[in-house]
Amino acid sequence: MPFGIYDASVPVLIAGLTNLSKILAKGAAHAEAKGFKPEALLQARLAPDMHPLPNQIQIASDAAKGAAARLAGVDIPSFPDTETTFPELQARIEKTIAFLKGLDPAAFTGAEDREIVLKVGANEWKMPGRQFLTAFALPNFYFHLTTAYALLRHNGVEIGKRDFLGG
Repeated sequence: MPFGIYDASVPVLIAGLTNLSKILAKGAAHAEAKGFKPEALLQARLAPDMHPLPNQIQIASDAAKGAAARLAGVDIPSFPDTETTFPELQARIEKTIAFLKGLDPAAFTGAEDREIVLKVGANEWKMPGRQFLTAFALPNFYFHLTTAYALLRHNGVEIGKRDFLGG
C-alpha cells in the first residue's frame, strides 16, 4: 500500500494530540502535587504577547481538524473556544481525535493535488494539498504543541522530549 497524504496527516495529528493529552495530564498532576491552583499553569505565557496555555491547545485542535478536513474535502467542525480547565481541555482533545478517527482515508485520495484555500483575515492563500500540509498545516500544528509543552516545562512540570514525542 503506498504512503499517501492521509498517512502523512491524520495518524501524525492523532499522535501529537495524544501526546499533548498526556503532557496536560502531567501538568494537572503537577499542580495538585505541588498544592497550587491549576490556573497558575493555565494562564502561563512564554511572553506577554503570546497566548496562554488554553489558547495553545485550542489552536492546536483547530489546526489538526482544519488540516484534515480541508485535505479530506469535508466541513471543518466548529468548537467554541470556551475551555478554561484541564478537564475541559482534555475533552477538546478527545473530541478532536474522535473527529480525526472518523475521517474516511479514501476521502484523501488525490488530496496532494487538491487546491486548498485558506482565508486569513483579508488574505486568501491557495496551494496544493501537499504544500498546505508540509509548509503550513503541520508546522502550525507543531508550533502550538511545542508552545504548550514549553509553557508546562517552563513552569516546572517534569516532562521531557520523550513525553513530547510519545512512544
